[in-house]
Amino acid sequence: MSFVIDESVSGTVAGHGAADLAALILRVTLGALFIVHIYWKLAILDGGFAAWWARFRDSGYHWSVGWYVVSAEILAAACLIPGIHTRWVSLYALPLMLGAVHFWWVRKGFFFTAAGAEFPAVWAVMLVVQSVLGDGAFAIGSLV
Repeated sequence: MSFVIDESVSGTVAGHGAADLAALILRVTLGALFIVHIYWKLAILDGGFAAWWARFRDSGYHWSVGWYVVSAEILAAACLIPGIHTRWVSLYALPLMLGAVHFWWVRKGFFFTAAGAEFPAVWAVMLVVQSVLGDGAFAIGSLV
């Protein structure tokens, strides 16, 4: 009696390899982070979205930057979890996180214990990795 192992299936789940599963996990994590961040702005922050918008404006940014931030957060929250244009959405949200790194670094330093740039920096790296990995497993994909 002999056993035959189909090596093309080993290391897969439902036909998806490790990289596809990693992309799925990262995609869902990033999307969830954007959802939670939007929720924080709307429901937890004292004064809500209006207070966030006023503070953003008072920080000296051009008015269009605020609109970009909101659009990037909503687009990432809506598209990353189902895997719609994952690479492009990740790249679209990347300047948002790089801007957050700069914003917090000059005001609070690097470490998150002082509300610094550490977490947005990791978030930015996650977006870069997601753009490299692409849609991954169980993604709707690029809707045309």
